[in-house]
Amino acid sequence: MLYDLTLAIRYQYETPASAARTVLRMRPLDNMRQRVLSGVVTCEPVPASRSEEVDFFGNALTAVMFSQPLDEVTFRFEGRVECMARDVVMDLSPPLGLLGQEVASEIGLGALSPHHFMGASARVVPGGEIAAFGHEVTNVAQTALEAVDAVSRALHDWFDFDATATDVTTDPVEAFVKRRGVCQDISHVMIGALRAVGVPAGYVSGFLRTEPPKGQPRLEGADAMHAWVRAWCGVDVGWVEIDPTNDMRAGLDHVAVAYGRDYADVAPVKGSLRSAGAHVTEHAVDMVPVLETA
Repeated sequence: MLYDLTLAIRYQYETPASAARTVLRMRPLDNMRQRVLSGVVTCEPVPASRSEEVDFFGNALTAVMFSQPLDEVTFRFEGRVECMARDVVMDLSPPLGLLGQEVASEIGLGALSPHHFMGASARVVPGGEIAAFGHEVTNVAQTALEAVDAVSRALHDWFDFDATATDVTTDPVEAFVKRRGVCQDISHVMIGALRAVGVPAGYVSGFLRTEPPKGQPRLEGADAMHAWVRAWCGVDVGWVEIDPTNDMRAGLDHVAVAYGRDYADVAPVKGSLRSAGAHVTEHAVDMVPVLETA
């Protein structure tokens, strides 16, 4: 499946920023499940310096520095991505109680190692109500993959999708108690619940196709960047991606941009600047199947 993708993020500052350093994670991942056929990250105005890097988790990273005063700045990605069909995941995962032994057997500490996704991270602290929820909804799960599916299903029933209930800084516990939020909140809660029961889990930022197949309901969360979860289900299964907002496995309608432990690792725009007063942010996402543009 081919998609033409556009992501534009615009900031307007009440008081001009005298200088800014920014890290962008806006270019989609290039891996076995998707290929970036073309794509470029641009900035307006043009930064004083720019470098292209890859972070620890394999995400494409653009670092920019502005030396001139900024009233506003726009960061944009435009490109074409091919998504490949994903294999059906057979449940060869171990019993949930034995998953810890398989985690311990993994001696590597590379980007795919489950060890990085077990404990607390910047935005997810396992414990409390979310941990109790995780234990409750997985108490009849036989395998690690069944536990992942059980948490996704329970959160889909638990949460009402509400873009006004939270913002990018909302603590997952607050969203959980409200039972309202967006894909970021739901994904953070799922990560916390899974880690609490011993399943390594991480965060995926990306895009979700706006228009569903004919005759199917519209998927929630498709008007902005989307988020879902990666869970490590043992040596034989490895990493599985699941979208708890829509209670479905990530598939041809999902394009991944960045992997991390939580949102703090994958924020599309992150940095520092010298300024005062408020600012306004606007996001625009367009994900168009290529056949529809012919």
